[in-house]
Amino acid sequence: MFKSMTPARRGILLSVFIPMLMAGLLTTGCGTKVSRIDVNEIKDLSGAWNDTDSRLVSEEMINDMLERPWIRTYSRQSSRPPTVIVGTIRNLSSEHINLNTFVGDIERAMINSGRVTFVASSQERQEIRGERKDQDINAREDTRKAMGRELGADFMLKGSINTIIDMEGRTQVRYYQVDLTLISLTDNRKVWLGQKKIKKLVKNSRLRY
Repeated sequence: MFKSMTPARRGILLSVFIPMLMAGLLTTGCGTKVSRIDVNEIKDLSGAWNDTDSRLVSEEMINDMLERPWIRTYSRQSSRPPTVIVGTIRNLSSEHINLNTFVGDIERAMINSGRVTFVASSQERQEIRGERKDQDINAREDTRKAMGRELGADFMLKGSINTIIDMEGRTQVRYYQVDLTLISLTDNRKVWLGQKKIKKLVKNSRLRY
């Protein structure tokens, strides 16, 4: 059939068919490919701060905090575990870091240790207090939760994340420093200072300051 066509008709058909074929090939070649991996598998794609850094740093620092003398001293003097709250963790680095994930990893490490009592943050408390206020009006008396029964924190954990980047061409050395401080709410004493450093060599990097 193709051979029986006139040259003009054949040319028109090819001019339509070839672009369609190329578009189909391009679409097939550029399709998104997704494969699932284990959540604990370490994957450093860009060299930037990632979920693995957040988890490992939080676990190591909290383990160090709970092995220091302050917790034994407090538990002995008060006959109960210390109550801790996480305050402000500041991102002073040159890149975007999801601090909610990092704070969540810190909270999880402390709670799972079983060695401290952990209380809700100021933002979470406001929501809970609103629920108690609503219960005062609407909840059945035998299920109502009274105001003024909150557990006060004994210590607040504060901290920061900093970066230093050294770059030559498309090779970088990315240096992260995480500092955490545990402060007594009774007298403002700093009872523990923790520091964790990460250094990454990133070659052929597209990341910038």
